[in-house]
Amino acid sequence: MSSPRLKDLFDPALDGKSRFEANKLAKRLRRNVGQAIADFNMIEEGDRVMVCLSGGKDSHALLDILLQLREIAPVRFELVAVNLDQKQPGFPAEVLPAYLEGLGVPFHIEEQDTYSVVKRVIPEGKTTCSLCSRLRRGVLYRVASELKASKIALGHHRDDIVETLFLNLFFGGKLKAMPPKLVSDDGRHIVIRPLAYCRERDLEEWSRLRRFPIIPCDLCGSQEQLQRKQVKALLRDWDRRFPGRVEKIFAALGNVAPSHLADPRLYDFRNLRASGQPDPQGDRAFDPEEFDNPLLPALRRGEGL
Repeated sequence: MSSPRLKDLFDPALDGKSRFEANKLAKRLRRNVGQAIADFNMIEEGDRVMVCLSGGKDSHALLDILLQLREIAPVRFELVAVNLDQKQPGFPAEVLPAYLEGLGVPFHIEEQDTYSVVKRVIPEGKTTCSLCSRLRRGVLYRVASELKASKIALGHHRDDIVETLFLNLFFGGKLKAMPPKLVSDDGRHIVIRPLAYCRERDLEEWSRLRRFPIIPCDLCGSQEQLQRKQVKALLRDWDRRFPGRVEKIFAALGNVAPSHLADPRLYDFRNLRASGQPDPQGDRAFDPEEFDNPLLPALRRGEGL
């Protein structure tokens, strides 16, 4: 079944301006996803892509956009949606099958009672996300093998990636983020994140426009003190007060200078010797600042002097 045409994506009651903005958002999201797929060679000819559908806004958007791109992609690929029913009390098990049948998308619902495992192992009041994530990952890897999927697509977006960078920096002492593409820890699967270039606020708006049947994750409750929530609040405050800062942080993940860090596993500091030849990447003792000055536009206009 073909994915819907762009003009059929939205509520017919939208006025002209709202429809114009919705179309701009649709094109931006498709462009961002298409660019990420191309930059990291995420999807290749003949791939069978397993889209992990949790029921949240991000995974819904991922499936939705991939369905649209499949119609115009230069390579042929299959999509199969997979949801893990973790047997949470009150989980509306009928919602996603009905939605996916309506779309005409092949899907598989995997039933695995990880909820009871997490509740039994994690003490009351402690965060459950780490164990829950590991259990889900193991199940999804197994299902990917059973479905003969060549790629596993996850719904993490740009903000998730930047948040992970700061989580590792603040709480783990590591300069590490969430890559757009990697090999799974069992060495058997390729995991891709096609939403890597998409902003969370765009996905929130897309979810509202498309009226996805959202299923909230209530396994962990609110857990307001989660470290990720703290980092998310920090980055959202930065984004509000300093527009463009989060974009710069994300861009830095693809513009790394190992010789200017301090990891001898990435750069051979031990055997470094002076060659006597100029090196444009060498240390200049006092490097000129190459940073954007947020006051520069105002200064150029003669303001703030």
